[in-house]
Amino acid sequence: MRFKVVCILAFAIGLHGSMKGQLNDYKYIVVPKRFEAFKIENRHQTSTMVKHFFALNGFNAVYEDVMPEDLANNRCLGLTADLLDNSSLFTTKTIIVLRDCQNNEVFRTIEGRSRSKEFRIAYKEAIENSFASFKSMDYAYKPKKEVVENKKEAPITVSFKNDIKSLENKPDSKVVEQEATPENQTYKDRTPKPSTMTKVDKVEEMATEIETKKPVSEPQGSLLYAQPIDNGYQLIDSTPKVIMKLQKTSVDNIFLADYDGKNGMVYKKGDKWLLEYSENGKTQQKELNIKF
Repeated sequence: MRFKVVCILAFAIGLHGSMKGQLNDYKYIVVPKRFEAFKIENRHQTSTMVKHFFALNGFNAVYEDVMPEDLANNRCLGLTADLLDNSSLFTTKTIIVLRDCQNNEVFRTIEGRSRSKEFRIAYKEAIENSFASFKSMDYAYKPKKEVVENKKEAPITVSFKNDIKSLENKPDSKVVEQEATPENQTYKDRTPKPSTMTKVDKVEEMATEIETKKPVSEPQGSLLYAQPIDNGYQLIDSTPKVIMKLQKTSVDNIFLADYDGKNGMVYKKGDKWLLEYSENGKTQQKELNIKF
């Protein structure tokens, strides 16, 4: 039994020392003028008494609406006091709780009690009994030491993104306009020419501006490149000219074809692509060399 009592006392002394060191990290105790347990300010003079007993125990207690400048700029310098009212019909019971700036509970007192029938006296006695937890704590504020880290200088990153606003046309730059559709095959070279052009040069320049409306050439044998378009592809040769347009169907590797104004079908048979269309009442078939 004696050993058990000694262990309890040792634990209490150790806990008391730990709490003392923990509270020394805080410079102020902030006391609300109305605790959550009451509907009006300073009910039964509870706020006045809590602030008074903190001051008696060596703490720098301030009201929440009259805070020093350093505390107003950094609420983590102080702990906020709260009064828990666990009173019953015949007994007034109070506990003082201290919370940090993150609303974490840092310290809780024992439950103070009073059987006085007069409320002001009962709360004074209960609060005073709760403050027995602070007796002989020998509180003294000790600022936390700031840890200075040797930070390596971050490497300088240079970005030239969006640095070029415009690109001027230089004599060696090329400006080409072209159109490749079944109806129009247009190619224009707008490359700036030197002012010392000869007549031959001018003739060559005029020859580059070609606008034709020729029938589509035969697709068989030549390599056709498939360019994606809405709901299908358009097949162009190396000119480039649009030879035909393919429309997707619900079956893989089968397309509806628009070839030289004729409706047909392009499908894959083995490793070959075949074009079938009707011309003069007869079914025509051609092998296509398509690169998708």
